[in-house]
Amino acid sequence: MYRENFISALRTELLNMVADQLTPVALRYGYSEVPLETNIKWRPQVLVMGNYSSGKSTLINEFLGGYIQPTGQAPTDDSFTVITYDDSVPDDGPVQITEERDGKFLLNDPEYPFETMKKHGQRFASHFRLKKVNSPFLKSIAIIDTPGMLDSITERDRGYNYQEVIGDLAQLADLVLVVFDAHKAGTVREAYVSIRETLPSRTFEDRVLFVLNRIDECTSLNDLLRVYGTLCWNLSQITGRKDIPMIRLTYSKHAAAKATDQSERDTSYLPYLENQREELMHAIFQAPRHRLDHLATFVETHGERLSHFLEALVNYRRGLRVFRMKRVLVGFFISILCGGATAFAIMMTNLLPGMDQRMLIGVGGAVTLGVLFLWMTLILKSFVSGYHRSRLDDLDTLTPNENQTRRDTWEAVRGLVSAYLKKTAGRFSLRQVKREYASVLQVYEKGSRDIREALNELSTITDDESAEVDVDDSTSAEAPLEREEEGRVLKMGRQTHR
Repeated sequence: MYRENFISALRTELLNMVADQLTPVALRYGYSEVPLETNIKWRPQVLVMGNYSSGKSTLINEFLGGYIQPTGQAPTDDSFTVITYDDSVPDDGPVQITEERDGKFLLNDPEYPFETMKKHGQRFASHFRLKKVNSPFLKSIAIIDTPGMLDSITERDRGYNYQEVIGDLAQLADLVLVVFDAHKAGTVREAYVSIRETLPSRTFEDRVLFVLNRIDECTSLNDLLRVYGTLCWNLSQITGRKDIPMIRLTYSKHAAAKATDQSERDTSYLPYLENQREELMHAIFQAPRHRLDHLATFVETHGERLSHFLEALVNYRRGLRVFRMKRVLVGFFISILCGGATAFAIMMTNLLPGMDQRMLIGVGGAVTLGVLFLWMTLILKSFVSGYHRSRLDDLDTLTPNENQTRRDTWEAVRGLVSAYLKKTAGRFSLRQVKREYASVLQVYEKGSRDIREALNELSTITDDESAEVDVDDSTSAEAPLEREEEGRVLKMGRQTHR
């Protein structure tokens, strides 16, 4: 309970930090169209993707302990299916689907983090669905099953951009399983694009696990080694990595028991690979821990990007203020010169005979005020418009980008800065932007540091220690200890908010 309460309290603080500190600013300046916490408030998610007929659905059914996803040698399901736990149904009975909902429900229900995926259109919505299942496996995670990846299919065939959908789901997921099977250790075109381009740009390398499934269908250990070597070589070519990525080996015991050609295969090697199946299960059950890393990275990434965004706006307004002050001073001197020149000309040419010195000063002053009014209402406005256009044409000079991290962050927000400046024509409050910039910068710098310290402390709390606390202090000390730990984490959050 100690560890679980620590995780729960820290997760709550992270969500509150995003909702209270980052979301209001992000919505006000057009950085995001929906609250930032929309994408992170739901339970940990595991995205399962792979070639068609790689055994994804069979593997998912094995995890869940029931027949939930249709299986077959040919592509059997072209939908993105979110599979989550139904806590309203007892899980002591047979594992089954308790409720199914369509894509429109998923995309519009605020409980789920898929609102931003409406942009993929109606065709995608018709291939997006929810299944609630009473499997204990889903108590702490949700699984997203994807259509099998193919070679010849195009965006026109699917009716939506498959890679963009995969990218959005990978960005939401805490773990991505890329599944291959022993019969097709190579990669089809969609898999190549996903591994080479989509996943690296939308998620982190340590969140992607490669899985070789259906290893029970290899005819012998030598056959398995050949398949494994082929897949290693293919992945090293696709990823461009010098090292060979770790590949988990697994199979479905249920499917293996029903195989009709067992006599033709030597599967005596399978018991030696049970640890591989256990490691895969352990990696999946670590998704809640990955979720905390995901949330911390989310705060760091958006805190950094949003502060860079606001920094550009602050620099724009500061530059505009200096520009305006200089032009106002120029206009003031020009007005004085015009007024003085007018008075001098009248005096020298005797254009208005009988005018005394007081009247002459009055005429000069009137001309000065008139020229200054004309300058401030027309000429200065033209200068400001020119400044605005020049800054839009040269946005990259708004902030210093002296290293690659700054350049990457600027690339992520550059278009948003341009859109906001065009929308407002550069008219917004410098004082407000400076105040919000300081607040977001504090979240990024101090809040991120506190979060990482809390995560480091969490890594020192083992399951054994949690169990020991439960056994030794199950009645008297457990509740105060939980409250103390939760209070410590909450205190960290309050300090960050200040």
